[in-house]
Amino acid sequence: MSPRRTPVVLVLLAASLVASAVAGLALGAVRMAPGQVIDVLLAGPGAGAGAGGGAAGAIVWDVRMPRLLLGAVVGAGLAVAGTVLQALVRNQLADPFLLGASSGASAGAVLVIVLGAGVLDFAGGAAVPVAAFAGSMGALVAVYAMARRGGTMTTGRLILAGVAVQYVLSALTSLVLVLAAHPDQIRTVLFWTLGGLGGARWDELALPSVALLLGTGLLIALARPLDLLLAGEEGAHTLGLDTARFRAAVFVLASLVIGVLVAYSGAIGFVGLMVPHAARMVVGAGHRALLPVAALGGAVFLTLADLVARTAAAPEEIPVGVVTALVGGPFFLWMLRRSTRTEGVAG
Repeated sequence: MSPRRTPVVLVLLAASLVASAVAGLALGAVRMAPGQVIDVLLAGPGAGAGAGGGAAGAIVWDVRMPRLLLGAVVGAGLAVAGTVLQALVRNQLADPFLLGASSGASAGAVLVIVLGAGVLDFAGGAAVPVAAFAGSMGALVAVYAMARRGGTMTTGRLILAGVAVQYVLSALTSLVLVLAAHPDQIRTVLFWTLGGLGGARWDELALPSVALLLGTGLLIALARPLDLLLAGEEGAHTLGLDTARFRAAVFVLASLVIGVLVAYSGAIGFVGLMVPHAARMVVGAGHRALLPVAALGGAVFLTLADLVARTAAAPEEIPVGVVTALVGGPFFLWMLRRSTRTEGVAG
């Protein structure tokens, strides 16, 4: 697609995000008409019952709106992180969940929550995001080191390394679950394992939003070196890019974004795999157009996935990570089969 048409794609995605947001605010255990939702939004938070407030206002502003915003932020951030990881390792199967970054972030956060009461008292609300960042960073570095041999990295080694790290982190999380003494801690561990947006609150939206905006802005500014790295490491080095230092810096940045987001949503898989691939099919591989399209696409996807999670088995709620896995699993198998054919391996 011509770069001139990228703004059209962004406008269409923005319109889709608005439509999915209205649907997300209207549907649930208590259903409202879209017109009623718009009246509540126009009345603003805290409006009286006669001005579109009352029970409907409380449902929209206090319950569904923070959840909707967190879903959009997490979906956008995971899609952007997946796009960048795919460029760094030059493999379209790279994904924060498949490479163990989400599991690492979850394990780090759970360790602090269950075993680090003193750390929580000392660092307050910053302890969990910091632990999630450390876990995400450690998992990515481990997978990268295991998958890269002799200066090359194959799809098979990358997937095997990611699966191995995920198993180790899952075992660690299970061990923490066994050691957890309080029911609240066990519920928290399950939340990190399955991923969910049900705990979203207004006072917890600031940090993930800042991480998304700063991280995406910096990565868009790095669009050209990302394009060079994706085209080939030797060519990028010839054109003056210090590929080792650049890759390490972007790994840290992507880990920071993933760690902060997973700290508030748990491990939600496959968003960073599917959305970048779909965006690349629409606007091509250039990161200056690809990153904002992936961000909006990720926001739309996770907003709709959360809507399905809240309504498919109502009044029961399905963890949104289960919904994305049901969609992403078959997609991953299709991508893996196509990738092995490209590498000349029997699929």
